[in-house]
Amino acid sequence: MGWLDKILGRTKSTAGEAAGSPSMREEGRAQEAAARAEDRAEQHEEVAQEERERAAAERADEERLS
Repeated sequence: MGWLDKILGRTKSTAGEAAGSPSMREEGRAQEAAARAEDRAEQHEEVAQEERERAAAERADEERLS
């Protein structure tokens, strides 16, 4: 749900700026940053999973050839 958190964070940040509320603006920025971090973590997990699958396939090939 990272994309939704990014949108909500951006909306909250903009509303905070319009309302003159620094705390709401900062809360929105923090929510956006957390959503970006979540997206990066998901991307890294995908890469890690691909690497685990590649290593398992390589191990299976080595065992098959042994």
